[in-house]
Amino acid sequence: MDEQNKNLILATALSFVVILTWFVLFPPEEPVPPAEVTQQTTGNLPADATVPAATIDGTSPATIATAPQTRADVLENAPRVQIETPRLTGSISLLGGRIDDLQLKDYRTTVDDGAPIVTMLSPEGTLDAYYALQGWAAGSGIAADAVPGPDTEWTLSEGTNLGVDSPITLSWDNGAGQVFTRTISVDDNYMFSLAQSVQNGGDAPITVAPYGMIVQHTEPDDLENFFILHEGAVAIANGELSETNWDDIAEAEVDPAWGRQAIVQQDVSEGWIGFTDHFWQAILIPGEGEVFDQALTYDVRSDIYRAVTRLPTQTIAAGADATVTTQFFAGAKEWAILREYEDAGVPKFIDSIDWGWFFFLTKPIFWLLHELNKLIGNMGWAIIGLTLIIKAVLFPLAYKSYVSMAKMKELQPEMEKLKKDAGDDRQKMQQGMMELYKKNKVNPAAGCLPILLQIPIFFSLYKVIFVTIELRHAPWFGVFQDLSAPDPTSIFNFYGLAPWAAPEPTSFMALIFIGILPLLLGISMWLQQKLNPAPTDPTQQMIFAWMPWVFMFMLGSFASGLVVYWIANNTITFTQQYLIMRSQGYKPDLMGNIKSSFSRKAKPAAANDSKAPTQKGGK
Repeated sequence: MDEQNKNLILATALSFVVILTWFVLFPPEEPVPPAEVTQQTTGNLPADATVPAATIDGTSPATIATAPQTRADVLENAPRVQIETPRLTGSISLLGGRIDDLQLKDYRTTVDDGAPIVTMLSPEGTLDAYYALQGWAAGSGIAADAVPGPDTEWTLSEGTNLGVDSPITLSWDNGAGQVFTRTISVDDNYMFSLAQSVQNGGDAPITVAPYGMIVQHTEPDDLENFFILHEGAVAIANGELSETNWDDIAEAEVDPAWGRQAIVQQDVSEGWIGFTDHFWQAILIPGEGEVFDQALTYDVRSDIYRAVTRLPTQTIAAGADATVTTQFFAGAKEWAILREYEDAGVPKFIDSIDWGWFFFLTKPIFWLLHELNKLIGNMGWAIIGLTLIIKAVLFPLAYKSYVSMAKMKELQPEMEKLKKDAGDDRQKMQQGMMELYKKNKVNPAAGCLPILLQIPIFFSLYKVIFVTIELRHAPWFGVFQDLSAPDPTSIFNFYGLAPWAAPEPTSFMALIFIGILPLLLGISMWLQQKLNPAPTDPTQQMIFAWMPWVFMFMLGSFASGLVVYWIANNTITFTQQYLIMRSQGYKPDLMGNIKSSFSRKAKPAAANDSKAPTQKGGK
């Protein structure tokens, strides 16, 4: 079983190396739940009340044809209303009534002093324009140019600047008897509320369809493209989560109703839709209880992506009015804030964080990390504390595994004798092994199953540490001021003592001048190996010898917080295994195994086990 345990560990480690290398070099497209692609409809309304989906746009044709401009120049091209809250700053363009200029006060682009704050939304005309707008699509009884469009200039009719408890109202009179108004308010975090109204002062009824839209010009150029993280569209439709990559939107089939590639979900009674990346997201949220259609579209001619919500068509009689209220979230994916919005009625808003396949594990693990960080006040120590707690919870499984390994060590001399006596007769050897296991009441699988059961838990812990925004720019101590960034130390800057930076993580120099954390990771893995003698097989011996250092270089460019987790996990595992083996009467020859690894030829396993007792409790 000792050989089987080594094979299991070897296979697991090699599989991890191969998969990690493959996904880093060739990141796959994330699986997307199939979405219904169909003709757009307007619910149970008569045919003459239908509003074509193709009338929903939101992009100025004139702007598409122009070259990108600077942000400052674009902001001066249209009258604006200032946005100022404790956490947000920016402006709303009166041209189109768009929320297209938004920055997050609490987050900066780097940890450097004076670094600019994070830009969330940018106006049309800039490189990588990203903005939100709401409007009405024209149906029967009203011309297409009689509803507000992307070039409509609204008037600020109430309020001055948008802030917490300071809403504003925009209005537009189409000159044909209809007046459109939009009241916008914002809370003290990241949620905007929009109430759109139409007053029909004409002589006949009209039909209009309210919609919301998030527009992304070109695929973002700052994508991380890492297999463990989803970046693209995220949506809840009828309580079901879907995650769609940018490529999947661009490669969708053309929907005639939308006039472009589209992925459409009809008659959604509970949900929302938007775009997300590692730390930020913009989400459209229709009113609670509203039935709506949601769509992801791509226009190949302009290279523009859209996330759209379209509410049922409104038939407004002469002299009547109608109002539709929706919400728009634009900000950081902070767990506590998203939970508050979910409790307030936004369905499954917590799921906009990419919890992964093992969400039933990652969610409680993240909660624990969040609470530890609040208690300790330092994310680095919170990660170590979380690892300690997880290892303590899994201790019964680890105990069974290491006890089984210790028992197998006791049987090693007899197993070697059986192999020698059986020679090439594999059947005789297997029969002898089974009798040996039965006689000593040893289960060969007892050491394997606990290891396999721990894999999803540790993968979930890895996922939590990777996706959480709390790790971003979180300091630990000394030079480690951003646990979401790679180790900033190397021999090149004397491990952080010199005032200059280490080589960039993506550069070849970074592979040579490895940081202190990856170095500690390699050493911790190497020491963990030395609890057991080297395999007798030369090929396995070579693979085991190189494995810690391969992992050291592979994980060297990962976030420091992840490397801290691996170091803590390896250290705790080493301690547990050593103490459990000692408690079972087997004394690991740690120094002997270390010395043998530096000799020209490693000692055979049986020789290294010469100190192993023949019975439990021996010395």
